[in-house]
Amino acid sequence: MGKLKITDTTLRDGHQSLWATRMRTADMLPIIEKIDNVGYHSLEVWGGATFDVCMRFLDEDPWERLRTLKKHAPRTPLQMLLRAQSLVGYQLYPDDVVRSFIARAVANGINIIRIFDALNDLRNMEVPVAAARKEGAHVQGTVVYTISPVHTTEHFLRTALDLESMGVDSICIKDMAGLLAPFEAYELVKLFKERLHVPVQLHSHYIGGLAVGAYLEAARAGVDVVDTASVPLAFGASQPPVETVVRAVAGTPYDTGLDLNLLFEIARYFDDLRRELGYERGVTRITDMWVFQHQVPGGMITNLYSQLKEQKAADRIREVLAEIPRVRADLGYPPLVTPTSQIVGTQAVLNVLLGQRYKMVPGEVKNYVRGLYGRPPAPINAEVRQLIIGAEEPVQGRPADSLAPGLEKARQEIGDLARNEEDVLSYALFPQVARKFLEDRRAGRLHPGPRAGKAKTGGKVEAGGKKKMDLKDITQLIKSLEETGITEFNLESDGVRILIRRGGQGTVGEPATRVQVSGTEEARAEKEKPAPGPVPDLIEVRAPMVGTFYRAPSPDAPPFVEVGTRVKPGQTLCIIEAMKLMNELTAETAGQVVEIQAENGQPVEYGQLLFRLQKE
Repeated sequence: MGKLKITDTTLRDGHQSLWATRMRTADMLPIIEKIDNVGYHSLEVWGGATFDVCMRFLDEDPWERLRTLKKHAPRTPLQMLLRAQSLVGYQLYPDDVVRSFIARAVANGINIIRIFDALNDLRNMEVPVAAARKEGAHVQGTVVYTISPVHTTEHFLRTALDLESMGVDSICIKDMAGLLAPFEAYELVKLFKERLHVPVQLHSHYIGGLAVGAYLEAARAGVDVVDTASVPLAFGASQPPVETVVRAVAGTPYDTGLDLNLLFEIARYFDDLRRELGYERGVTRITDMWVFQHQVPGGMITNLYSQLKEQKAADRIREVLAEIPRVRADLGYPPLVTPTSQIVGTQAVLNVLLGQRYKMVPGEVKNYVRGLYGRPPAPINAEVRQLIIGAEEPVQGRPADSLAPGLEKARQEIGDLARNEEDVLSYALFPQVARKFLEDRRAGRLHPGPRAGKAKTGGKVEAGGKKKMDLKDITQLIKSLEETGITEFNLESDGVRILIRRGGQGTVGEPATRVQVSGTEEARAEKEKPAPGPVPDLIEVRAPMVGTFYRAPSPDAPPFVEVGTRVKPGQTLCIIEAMKLMNELTAETAGQVVEIQAENGQPVEYGQLLFRLQKE
């Protein structure tokens, strides 16, 4: 029993859970030195979704963010979240990429690496743990907590003991869906403290309101560290507020010793920032408390809502939430944490929207069934496996053993766009996103800006960058966009949605700013109307979801599917990136591509025409 230590998650999981990871480095710098003076056990500032969001949406280099934060917060250890063999991505990466990434993360300022595998498959943690130990980082092994017929106390303890035998420096119980009830937290932490010889940390989310109680009971059981966030970025899908936890244990043997006055000073900064950017406070709603039934983490529910709303299917959220447990059972009860939460969630959305279960199966779902993400906690439903991969035998060994080295290949492919090893790693992890980012950097098109979503036209910016205004303001807004760092803006007025996008792909003659109007039923009907006049044997391929369109390589020259390319049944036409997954669209019959109606790397809407094929 001793002083309860605190890890602050505001600069990573806090804004990932509540602000879609949109806090910029410039938003952090005015307050980072005060945070550094609090006396936290560690600051979680990197990993998770922050890495790709920096490049994808904020025009920032994630490596530069890490170096900058290290410079301004030299006292407190910096911590990151690592998805084991998936690093900060959504698939497994080769061992050479894993080792190099961890080495550069430590060299750039990371002190503590929390390593978890979504399936608690320790084979996926062997190389990351060994690499982190070699680099001298504090290695925190993670036990992912969930509830299912196969996730027992014995399973969690065995996972923790095996991690300790691998040489980790501490153990984290990761309760990503806020399912750990207070008295269960006491029993689990007490068991860990009795059987383990390393410190134990507890990470939970406030989603259903259990987390503060779980933390207090865990403290009674001897937990060493808990995760909290500054109150403006706490509650809801985020962590419990540090202020509440500090006050709750004040004057007890678990007293944190942290200064509440300083914590509230920091909170005032983040609350002002929250208001400036137009984000709502984290709250627990009845729909959030449904997590006790469907176990879908709060951040995942937010993503599902936004995806369904974009596809004009928000009213079907209950169908999706009912389908998720069925898909989870089909796939062997994987815990719903990245990337398996996206794998299960996206498949459930597709099952509901397409009206037929497993009619369309993303590549990541196929790879999961093939065993390429690891060993499922329970056997996969045999009928579902047959439907998805046929008679193919799943991988039985360590999944990464089947992956060829990827670092040198990435280095050759990205060429002189990469200035250093960090750029090569960014490309190895996110090829499409990193290439565009590095091309934009070379062309001088990056505009990180002083504030996320802050425009000079006035008015309140809503979460997600949406703003309601009159159509007459569009011209003024375009002018203002040229003066700010904003590269994309969504407007809504009288049922009309306007997307304004600055910059482009760097092609000759491409306009600096594009304005796309959609949203009314008439406009949507017009947009989706097929070409006039009957065209025999002409096949249209439309987007089955909202996402980002990427051209897919052809097995023959030219390197991508283009107008004139002949395709075979089952051949990949393109990839739609949505809900963190790369969803392959394939040709249903043989044919020749006669039209391509979407641009590489650009967003597409549900039902938007992508290809026309002449059937052969």
